[in-house]
Amino acid sequence: MGYKIILDSCGELPAELQGDKRFERVPLSLEVGEYRIWDDENFDQREFLQKVAEYPLCPKSSCPSPERYMEACRTEAERIYIITLSSHLSGSYNSAELGRQLCLENNEKKDICVIDSHSASCGQTQIALLAMELEESGMPFAEIREALLRYRDTMLTYFVLDNLETLRKNGRLSAVKSLVAQTLNIKPVMSAVEGVIIQKSQAIGIRKALTKMVEYLLKDVKDIGKKRIIICHCNCPQRAEMVREMLRPAMAGGEILITETAGVSSMYANDGGVIVTA
Repeated sequence: MGYKIILDSCGELPAELQGDKRFERVPLSLEVGEYRIWDDENFDQREFLQKVAEYPLCPKSSCPSPERYMEACRTEAERIYIITLSSHLSGSYNSAELGRQLCLENNEKKDICVIDSHSASCGQTQIALLAMELEESGMPFAEIREALLRYRDTMLTYFVLDNLETLRKNGRLSAVKSLVAQTLNIKPVMSAVEGVIIQKSQAIGIRKALTKMVEYLLKDVKDIGKKRIIICHCNCPQRAEMVREMLRPAMAGGEILITETAGVSSMYANDGGVIVTA
């Protein structure tokens, strides 16, 4: 096998690539009070979201150890791409970099690059799928690395939150603002800029917020009709389909994929959240 693509478990894969030996997801751990689990194939979203809703404090995640990344790099593959969630959100990138160094110090003759996605969830998926496509095209490793970084720097990530409790619990939203938002049914439209989360806008009601998010995509994404759009949802497939239908008229030659949030993405997006990358 010539190459391998490693994501931390904040990155989701389309159903047809789950179990594909070219990919591996390295799990983060999740903690909600005394409830501690790995974000792996045994993750139970319903149980996790219930625990988060019942717990008064903010849920936590812990990144994989450098040794865990080193183990993932111990493979027959000669070229390895590691794609992590934003270094502004997690220590996963730094841990992966240390894992890469440990692997190479053990005389492993491999080409390994670690990409900070400056995003999360389906943003990592976008970079992983591009790495696969460029590898299958025969492009050299160094050129693929540069192409991934260029794409990363132009990729756009937007998301709409329906449940603001995580923002309140982690201090990003005051109790007063949270109460006002809940009372008026205000939903924020968020974006990631160089890995930092910012609020772009807000709307009253989830449908209007999703519509506003789509308007940003149509305005900000160059040649959107030729792009791959990935929509990731947390326990709300109907909303993901609604976003796909709103985007479909503009997608003459592109494609739209829908994935579901795993553990870490569910923690950030919370119940009812929708993430879109292009």
